[in-house]
Amino acid sequence: VNKHKPWIETSYHGVITENNDTVILDPPLVALDKDAPVPFAGEICAFKIHGQETPFEAVVLNRTSGEGRLRAKSPIDCELQKEYTFIIQAYDCGSGPGGTNWKKSHKAVVHIQVKDVNEFSPAFKEGVYRATVTEGKIYDSILQVEAIDEDCSPQYSQICNYEIVTTDVPFAIDRNGNIRNTEKLSYDKQHQYEIMVTAFDCGQKHATEDVLVRVNVKPVCKPGWQDWNKRIEYTPGSGSIPLFPSIHLETCDGPVSSIHTTIELQTNYIGKGCDRETYSEKSLQKLCGASSGAIDLLPSPSTTTNWTAGLLMDSNDIIFKFDGKQGAKIPDGIVPKNLTDQFTITLWMKHGPSPGLRAEKETILCNSDKTEMNRHHYALYVHNCRLVFLLRKDFDQADTFRPAEFHWKLDQVPCSSPVDWHYYVVNVEFPVVTLYMDGTTYEPYLVTNDWPIHPSHIAMQLTVGACWQGGEVTKPRFAQYFHGSLASLTIRPGKIESHKVISCLQACKEGLDINSLESLGQGIKYHFNPSQSVLVMEGDDIENINQALRKVSYINSRQFPTAGIRRLKVSSKVQCFGEDVCISIPDIDAYVMVFQANEPKITISGMDHFARPAAQFESERGVILLPDIRIVSTVTKMEHSLDLKEHERADKPVIVEEMLHNLDFCDVLVIGAELDPDQECLELDHVELQGKHLDATNSTAGYSIYGVDSMFNYEQVLRHIRYRNWDTAATFDRKFRVKCSELNGRYMSNEFNLEVNILHNSNSNFMDHVNHMMVQPQFLQSVQHPEGSVSAVHNSVVPSVATIVIIICVTILIFIITLGVYRIRTAHQHSSTDHEGGKENEMDWDDSALTITVNPMEKYEKPHQTEEESEEEDIEDEEEDTTSAESDESEEEEEEEEEEVIVQKGSKQNGSRQEQL
Repeated sequence: VNKHKPWIETSYHGVITENNDTVILDPPLVALDKDAPVPFAGEICAFKIHGQETPFEAVVLNRTSGEGRLRAKSPIDCELQKEYTFIIQAYDCGSGPGGTNWKKSHKAVVHIQVKDVNEFSPAFKEGVYRATVTEGKIYDSILQVEAIDEDCSPQYSQICNYEIVTTDVPFAIDRNGNIRNTEKLSYDKQHQYEIMVTAFDCGQKHATEDVLVRVNVKPVCKPGWQDWNKRIEYTPGSGSIPLFPSIHLETCDGPVSSIHTTIELQTNYIGKGCDRETYSEKSLQKLCGASSGAIDLLPSPSTTTNWTAGLLMDSNDIIFKFDGKQGAKIPDGIVPKNLTDQFTITLWMKHGPSPGLRAEKETILCNSDKTEMNRHHYALYVHNCRLVFLLRKDFDQADTFRPAEFHWKLDQVPCSSPVDWHYYVVNVEFPVVTLYMDGTTYEPYLVTNDWPIHPSHIAMQLTVGACWQGGEVTKPRFAQYFHGSLASLTIRPGKIESHKVISCLQACKEGLDINSLESLGQGIKYHFNPSQSVLVMEGDDIENINQALRKVSYINSRQFPTAGIRRLKVSSKVQCFGEDVCISIPDIDAYVMVFQANEPKITISGMDHFARPAAQFESERGVILLPDIRIVSTVTKMEHSLDLKEHERADKPVIVEEMLHNLDFCDVLVIGAELDPDQECLELDHVELQGKHLDATNSTAGYSIYGVDSMFNYEQVLRHIRYRNWDTAATFDRKFRVKCSELNGRYMSNEFNLEVNILHNSNSNFMDHVNHMMVQPQFLQSVQHPEGSVSAVHNSVVPSVATIVIIICVTILIFIITLGVYRIRTAHQHSSTDHEGGKENEMDWDDSALTITVNPMEKYEKPHQTEEESEEEDIEDEEEDTTSAESDESEEEEEEEEEEVIVQKGSKQNGSRQEQL
């Protein structure tokens, strides 16, 4: 009889590990029944769990002892549910095998806790973290990164630590994810930092993916110009390019009332202070319309101007450097002794460094006694930081004091440091002397009088860079040396220069410019200095100033500018309401990079060899030397090759273009012995120079045309140069060389050589023969000549060795051709009857201008002869025919009858000739 109910504990606590099925209960699951050991009634048959969708089941391990086990029916996930609570009851086996009359225990509460496993890694909430900081500050926290862990337990779900993975960065992070900077950041040093951060949970499992943190450094608001480039590139021929197209002024919200800006183009280290034309002083003066008669005292060294050969020289710009140890003596006769009461001295000067005020004069130009005495007649020198001009007049009836020394105190002639290049012009209209410096007039601040110089028979010595001391010393020597650089030192007796010419001579070819002046904002004032190297702008409105500065540009009008850097400096002053100066604007230091221009290749071409009868050379007009001279300039354009790989790319010339530019001189030089002025000369009608910027000088060494003008004008003048020889008996030929220059020798042409033969025979036929032979004909003809024409050649006397060789060759060819004519006639007689009418219309030959020469030394073409041999024979025949045509045209009259006979026979014998060919 089943009298009693099973008994179990009233509550149980259990633990199950995640992803495991075994539950550990406390106390263990055991059911007791007082009916034991009665079979069935005292045994435990089941444990039943009450609860909806409980993922657990209880099984009986031993029915007699009542032991049971609680297990999971499916994997338990802590992240889904951390705890479970349900009811359990125990059931006995009833009163028999059928389980009838079973009894159940009271209800017990089971509470199960799921034990977590560290299966998840920390993950950051955001993909990228961003923050912006201001430079120069230390932050406690710039930003906070946050990671989460999907594990369920506090041990594994909590983030215990963060770490910066990127090394060598000025940042640190705490365990809460707060990032701070460890040092002050600088915008100029680095605009942005990118750092990688990882996280660890309390089980020391780190994040699978690190997170990117971008920290932008914001500069402290500093007043100044923004959005400008330090380097501006300039390609020759670009015209005017803006310097700061996007510039604007940042004032940090300051109450600005006015802005004063100065833009300065610094070119004092380019040439003579800026990019000027580097033509010779003579050519420049002709171009600017200066009076003629200027004498260049510092020319390029040559055979005729050798007094500058020993000076230090920069050949590109014809600049002479004086180091205080050298001077140059101007030969007698270069400058007239009497300069008259009107004359002009011009020069470029860059005064060298000086240790301070010195008693020693630094002579630029000096005319003094050569021997015995030490009198200075006129001189230009620097003394005690002043520019001084000395002019001692000669004695006349009026023996009175006269103005003798003129002093100018100029800021541009300091004693402390080297200064820029400046252009000085001293205009003398005695007793008035005026100085122009860079086109600006300066009156002397001091004029001292002196007695005139009494006349003497002592010769005078003109010097440059020092003064000649002829007396008061044991041996005459140089004294009062100059320190610095000089260029284009000229003296023009009898005339003074106008202000317009002076301005032209010193004009810069580069400078600052303003695009579209009419579009400048209202209230903008601007001012250029004379050389346009300094621009001053002033205005009240910031935006108007910004717009105006964006229109400031650089321009270089030279076709071939000097390559290199031009420095730019922009300085600004800002005034605020009620204050003189409120904020400080840093200066802009930038530079313009002027690229090298494509170098032109100047080519001279034309007829390079001709002969004329002596009578033409002896005529009043002589012979034109260069009737068809042609001057062409080409430039090779460079283009980047796109068909190569990047590491193989190279600049390759792709096209050659003809370009137009000026020339500044062309020389026609005599090769060999110089011209004998008693019997020969080169001539040019000066009317050919009128209306052009050209002048010319003639000497026994050749003819020189100079001046800045177009290649076309140079061609026209060169085509009118004539050669005369009124005593040709001893002259058989003359050779000349032509070469031209642009920019005073910077770009030189090829050397074009011309040979002229003088024929001492009036036979016009022979003269035509030689001329045709020298000029390459456009069409070559083979002409048959009879034997009788040989005598014409032998009757002529031509002293030229080349001509004699040609005559011998012609004689041999004529002999061979004569045999050929005989052979052709014989062949025609044998074959004319067989072929007279059969093939007459197969080929139409124009025998009016073409006859065929057959080499009589060879047999008719054989059937087995190869194609190559036939071609070689044809080429040889053509060469012989060409030579024959060139050599024998002078004998046309003697050949006319013979040619007519050959042509008539040839027209009747076409069929036979075709077969033979």
